[in-house]
Amino acid sequence: MSGRGNKAGAGGGDDTVIRIPPHYYIHVLDLKTNVTKPIIGPETFVRQDNEKVVEGPTKMVIIPPNHYCVVANPVMRDEEGEVQFDQYGQAKLLHADQEVRLTQEPFPLYPGETLDVKVTKLRAVPTNTALRLRAIADFTDADGAKRWAHDEWLFTGPGTYLPHKFVEVVETIRASIISPNQALRLRALKACKDQQGKDRVCGEEWLINKTGAYLPGAYEQVVGFISAYVLTENIALHLEALQSYKDRFGVNRKSGEQWLITIKDSEAFIPDVHENVIQVVNISTLTNRQYCVILDPMGDDGKNKLGQRKLIKGEKSFFLQPGERLEAGIQDVHILGEDEAIIVKAVLPFTDNGVERQPGNLWMIRGACEFIPTVEMEIIDRRKAMPLDENEGIYVRDIKTGKVRAVVGQTYVLNQDEELWDKPLPEQIEKLLSAEVDPLADRTARAHNKESKSRLKHKVVTYRVPHNAAAQIYDYKAKRARVVFGPDLVMLAPDEHFTQLSLSGGKPKRPNCIRSLCLLLGPDFMTDIITVETSDHARLALQLSYNWHFEYSQDSADHASALFAVPDFVGDACKALASRIRGAVAAVPFDDFHRNSARIIRTSVFGLDENMKVKENFKFAANRLVITNVDIQSVEPVDQRTRDSLQKSVQLAIEITTNSQEASARHEAERLEQQAKGKLERQKIHDEAEAEKARTELLKLQSLSAAVESTGQAKAEAQSRAESLKIEGQAAVEQAQLKAEAQNIEAENELKRINDARKGELDYISATNSLEVEKAQKMSEIETSKFKDMVSTLGPENIAKIATSGHDNQLAMLQALGLQSTLITDGSTPLNLFSTAKGLVGALPPPDQ
Repeated sequence: MSGRGNKAGAGGGDDTVIRIPPHYYIHVLDLKTNVTKPIIGPETFVRQDNEKVVEGPTKMVIIPPNHYCVVANPVMRDEEGEVQFDQYGQAKLLHADQEVRLTQEPFPLYPGETLDVKVTKLRAVPTNTALRLRAIADFTDADGAKRWAHDEWLFTGPGTYLPHKFVEVVETIRASIISPNQALRLRALKACKDQQGKDRVCGEEWLINKTGAYLPGAYEQVVGFISAYVLTENIALHLEALQSYKDRFGVNRKSGEQWLITIKDSEAFIPDVHENVIQVVNISTLTNRQYCVILDPMGDDGKNKLGQRKLIKGEKSFFLQPGERLEAGIQDVHILGEDEAIIVKAVLPFTDNGVERQPGNLWMIRGACEFIPTVEMEIIDRRKAMPLDENEGIYVRDIKTGKVRAVVGQTYVLNQDEELWDKPLPEQIEKLLSAEVDPLADRTARAHNKESKSRLKHKVVTYRVPHNAAAQIYDYKAKRARVVFGPDLVMLAPDEHFTQLSLSGGKPKRPNCIRSLCLLLGPDFMTDIITVETSDHARLALQLSYNWHFEYSQDSADHASALFAVPDFVGDACKALASRIRGAVAAVPFDDFHRNSARIIRTSVFGLDENMKVKENFKFAANRLVITNVDIQSVEPVDQRTRDSLQKSVQLAIEITTNSQEASARHEAERLEQQAKGKLERQKIHDEAEAEKARTELLKLQSLSAAVESTGQAKAEAQSRAESLKIEGQAAVEQAQLKAEAQNIEAENELKRINDARKGELDYISATNSLEVEKAQKMSEIETSKFKDMVSTLGPENIAKIATSGHDNQLAMLQALGLQSTLITDGSTPLNLFSTAKGLVGALPPPDQ
C-alpha cells in the first residue's frame, strides 16, 4: 500500500550503523520511552542499545505533478504547516481521518500514517464530460458553498478534478449529442431546477430539443432519444394525449383526446412526453374510378358523428381522422355492362330521381352505366345475364309470391324480386342423373357405383332418353304424368319428377337390382333360373332365357300409361312364367320331361291354339309385354340321387349308342375293304398287261438305239476331233495375235519410258550445268571484286612492300648478323653446294643497292 517495502539496503534492523540515503527514512523506536520517531536521510544513524529500527530504510512518498495521494491518520500541523508533537515527542495524528496531498516535496510517513490511496494521477475531465460527485459528510467547499451529506453535483469539464476527502466520485457523465430532428427525454430524480431554471418535481419528464451537446444535471436521468417523425404530403401522425396539457401549438388537449398532425402543422414532429403516437397514417388516395364510405366521420366541431356514413368520390386525397374507418376499403366504381345489373337496397329514406325510397326497398340498376352507391343505400348483389341455349334452363323463384318457374332458351337476368331456386331430387335419382350410365349397357348395380359428378341444382334438370326407350315424368302440382319416348331430351318443370324403375335382376331374379329412369322397350331377353318338380318328385333347376318386347303406339296415351303400369315388369313376368312352367312340369314324369322338355316348356308358356299348336307369343295385358321365345339353356337336377341316376342313364345311352355306331362302322369297314381288294386285283392284272406292252416297245427302241449308236459314234468322234482341232488352231492364232499385241504394247511403253527418263536426265544435267556455270561466274565476280577491293584498299606501294618484305627481312637479318649468306640443312639431304652457292651469291644484291 505504501513505499515502505522499498528498502535502501544500507542497513538492517539489527545493524548498529544504518546509512540512510537521500529521500529515505527510518522509524526508530525508543525502548525506554516507547516513542517512535522518523529519521530522514541523508544521514548515518548509529543505533543505541535502547533503540530499535521498526521500519526502513523506506523511500519517501514522491508525488509528481498532476498526481495525488490520500494519507490515512495524517499528522496534525499548525498554521505554519509544522508537525505538532505531544509532550513525549510523538507526532500527533488525526485518527480515522484522511488527508489529500497534492504535488509537493518528497515527504516521509510519520509513525501511524498510512497511504490509503497510493500516488495516482489526477483525473482530467474533457469537454462535454462531467463527474457526478456526492458528499459523504457535511462540509463547506473551497467556493464557500455548504455541502450536506448525500448532496450531489457535477464537476464539468474541461478541467482537472482535485479530490476532496468528503467527496466521492459516483460516475462519469458524458454529454448526449442531440442531432437535428431529435430530442432528449429527461426525468427528474428529485425535485430540482433544470438548466433553464424551471422547477421540476420528482418523476417529471420533459424534452430537450436544442441541437448540440447536452450534459444532464446531477438529478436528471436520460430516458432516451426521441427521433422526429418526418411528415410528408402522404404521411400524417395520429396522436393521443396522455394527460391534459397545452401542446406546442397552444391548443389545450384533454386526457385521451386524439388528433392528427400533418405537414401543414410541422414538417418534422417530435412527440411531447404527454403525447402518445398511436400510428403513422398514410394518405388515402382515390382516383376518378374509385370511391369509399367513411364510418363515424368527424364533424366540423372535431367530434366523430357516431353511426353516420360519409361518401367520398375520387379524384381526392385525404387522411382518415381519429375514430374514422373505411367501411369496405377503397372500392372501384361499379362499371356495368349491357348484360350486368346491381340489386340495391335502401337503408335510409331518400328521394331517388323523384322516386321515394323507403328503408328495405329493393330495385335494380341495369347496365351499361357507371354506378356509385350513396350512403342511403347498399349493394345487395351483382348479377350477370345468363345466356341459355334451347336445351338449357334455370329455375327462378319469385321471393314475393314464392312461385317457381323454369326459364329456358333465352338470355335472362334475375330482377330484384327473383332468385335462383335449387330443385331437390331424391338421392337415388341424383346418382342416376350424375352417373351418366348407359341404360342398356350398364344395367347392373356395379355400374351404378361409378363416380358421379355434382349437379348445379338451380339448372333445369335434363335427361336424354335413349333410342327405343321411354321415361315417365309426373307433375305433382297438376297431378298428371307424361311419357317421353326416345330419342328425346327431357327437361323437368319445377314440380315434375322422374318415375324411377326398380327392376329385378340376377339369376335367379332378385328384386330392386336394376334402377333406371327409362324403360327399355325391347326386343331384349331376360334370363332366369327356376326350380321345378316332376310328377315322380324329381327336382330340376332350369335356366331359361325369354325374348320379349313391348307392343305400343306412341300416339296412344293409354298405351304410354300402360307401359309403366307394372313397376317391376321383369320380376312379375318371370314369376308368372315360372308358375306356368312349374304347373306343366309337375304333371309329367321325369323321363317324359327329359325327352320332351322343350315342347312341355313352350306349351306351358305360350299355350295351344284351336289347332292344338303352340302359339307364337304370350302377352301381358297389364303392361303390353310380349314374350316371343323361350330358350332352355340348361337343365340340372337339384337332388343328388336324381343327378346320379340321370348321369348313369345318360352314360348307358351313350354307351349303347357308341357300341351300335362301332358295329355299323366295323361292318362298313369290312365291306369297303372287300371292295378295295377286288379293285386292287383287277388293277394289278390291267397294270401287268400294260407293262408287257411297254416292255415290247422298249425292246424295239433299244434295238433301234443300238444301231444308231454304232453308226453315229464314229461320225461323232470324227466331227468332234475336227471341231477340236479347229478350235485349237483358232485359239493358237488368237493367242499369237494377243501376244504380239502385248509385246508391241510393252515395247512402246518401254521406249516411252526410256525416252522420258533420258529427257528428264538431260534436263537435269542441263539445269545442273547452268547452275554450276552461274555459280562459277558469280564466284569469279566475287573473287574479282574482292581482289579489286583488297588492291584498292592496300594500294600499290603496300603491295610492293609486301612482295619484297621476305627478302628485305632476310637481308636485314643477315646484315644484322654480319653474314653475307647462310644455309641450314638437316645433314641427310644431299646438297649441291655449287648451285647453292651460286644461288646465294646471285641472290645478293649489288653493293650499290
